[in-house]
Amino acid sequence: MDAEAQKQPLLKKISKGLAVGSAMSASTFTLGPAILTLGLTKLVKKSKKIDETNIQIANNWIGVNNWLIEHVLPELTWHISIDDSIEISMQGRYLMTCNHQSWVDTTVNQYFGLTRMPLTRFFTKWELIFIPFVGQAFKILGFPMMKRHTKEQIAKNPELKFRDLEEARKSCEQLLSQPFTLLNYLEGTRFTPEKHAKQNSPYRNLLKPKAGGLALALSILENEIDALVDMTIVYPDGVPDYGDFWLGGVSQIAVNLRKIEIPDWVRGGNYEDDAEYRERFQKWVDQLWAEKDQLISELKQKFST
Repeated sequence: MDAEAQKQPLLKKISKGLAVGSAMSASTFTLGPAILTLGLTKLVKKSKKIDETNIQIANNWIGVNNWLIEHVLPELTWHISIDDSIEISMQGRYLMTCNHQSWVDTTVNQYFGLTRMPLTRFFTKWELIFIPFVGQAFKILGFPMMKRHTKEQIAKNPELKFRDLEEARKSCEQLLSQPFTLLNYLEGTRFTPEKHAKQNSPYRNLLKPKAGGLALALSILENEIDALVDMTIVYPDGVPDYGDFWLGGVSQIAVNLRKIEIPDWVRGGNYEDDAEYRERFQKWVDQLWAEKDQLISELKQKFST
């Protein structure tokens, strides 16, 4: 009887995994080609209507995931808080920062944003273009795709640095024809205890933030955005991997959205070439990260079981 009882949760997980995998594959192979087909027409003629249609298809794509979250993971509890100072809408333009712990973070961001904010894009590596359907969809939907060069490559050919900056500028400016949310994971990588120890990070729950990407985005878009916002994601019962999440291994998730006021001195600065400005900007980001670290500790304590 004990062996039979142990089989039930395993069979339930397997069936749940098959159901989720099948639904995701079906939506990818159905909606992905539609985005690609419409996207190819942009090579002939640019059209705002086509862009809007592609975004709607992408939202439907995300909607499948959200439906699965609500129906396949009904036991999952969400703790969502939005600061009163923020007025967010589907027609807004936002820069967003966020902590990064798991591949689940992007799914959480999409779940939160689908009915509240414009489609979220984030900087991606150019190499993702070679992933069937997904990579091409990223490009068509306006995700900034960067051909990043290493410090060694730039040292050998300094012109590559300016090429990277120009590529980033063009990618950001392409977003201005429509509402958008541009996400930047300031830590640059997912948090792990090993990385935290290796960095000797001064924060309890975060890696050290990298300010360059935010500085660049602000220099390009600061006069075009409605707000700079910060999303904090907390998994009170422990950080899950992607498989754990979809197999029902997460009981609760806390999400907080707050507005970050942009100081006047930030505007018009030159992060790349002005060392004094760069140091001041980094200190500002460090302070924001200290506040975020404290918030994460509070949320963990509030919702820990």
